[in-house]
Amino acid sequence: MQSWPPLRAELRGVEPYGAPQLEVPVCLNVNENPYPPSPAVVDDIAAVVALAAKTLNRYPDREFTVLRTDLAAYLSRDAGFPVGPEQVWAANGSNEVMLQILQAFGGPGRTVISFAPTYSMYPEYARDAMTTWVAGRRHEDFSFDLDEARRLVEEHQPTVILLPSPNNPTGTALPLEVIGELCRLLDQSGAFGVVVIDEAYAEFRRAGTPSALELLPEHRNLIVTRTMSKAFALAGARLGYLAAAPELCDSLRLVRLPYHLSAVTQAVASAALCHADELLGKVEELRAERDRTVEWLTAQGFEVAQSDANFVLFGRFDDREALWRQLLRRGVLIRVTGPDGWLRVSIGTAAEMTAFKEALKAVTAEVTK
Repeated sequence: MQSWPPLRAELRGVEPYGAPQLEVPVCLNVNENPYPPSPAVVDDIAAVVALAAKTLNRYPDREFTVLRTDLAAYLSRDAGFPVGPEQVWAANGSNEVMLQILQAFGGPGRTVISFAPTYSMYPEYARDAMTTWVAGRRHEDFSFDLDEARRLVEEHQPTVILLPSPNNPTGTALPLEVIGELCRLLDQSGAFGVVVIDEAYAEFRRAGTPSALELLPEHRNLIVTRTMSKAFALAGARLGYLAAAPELCDSLRLVRLPYHLSAVTQAVASAALCHADELLGKVEELRAERDRTVEWLTAQGFEVAQSDANFVLFGRFDDREALWRQLLRRGVLIRVTGPDGWLRVSIGTAAEMTAFKEALKAVTAEVTK
């Protein structure tokens, strides 16, 4: 007997992805930048949106030429060499960027591999693109296991390796040597796949931690993705992007929906890039707050993952759901994610982090009574 509605079999009984969206005094669960754009930035964005509104009877530039040029200029600062507009692609959030990558380079009969713990949306991208999902394991300290990677590449011949750096949910960054070796492994395999390094949190990395962008000239099969949702404080704008060889960017034009980036989105993103230094001005403050949070959690006796992102994974708890609920009752919302027994807290303002620490101390004191 057929069920209704006529969902694909692998979608039946599945819950939609999404972190809780709750009205609470302290929201530290989705890794947002807690500092909104300044009035000057808001005014400039409003002005360019007003200009774009006058043309909304026409389709936008489907090649988003101005935005690609602006993104290339920004990436060139971090890469240490000129990145051309032809090496840049963008979409509605890095989520859509990832889905397009798997639509282009994955598909039926092909495999994508990652290494757990990893971003929980990755298997959903694979499912939606009808690509086989294989998850290897990291070491116990969340560092990368190259031997495991070699084994999986040889066994599964993936066309895509998908890895966040810094890793979500652990905050662990990948050494460039690991990324380079993965690129070589795929180039030498029969699958000739691509290595995708998801740098959603790259702007928060600690001093001395390099970006995978540095390896682009050496590896034709490397894709580095970024987002404006985190450090740029533009989560509501939905703009993700990548840097890669021009032929890889051209491939994504085959699977993008027509006019996939609205004129408003393009205008907002370009206006924000004009204010990059100001919008990123709070990054150093958030890094320092993160490091203080790691030190404080460690001093309280928790196990803490060292982080290059704007969040911290800590544990371990026999019943993490219960502790999460107790924090929520005190008005502090963090995230149940990652390996069993761990919780993740986003880095907020100093006042928000103080509220988190006070609530956590109160909850743990009750547990130990």
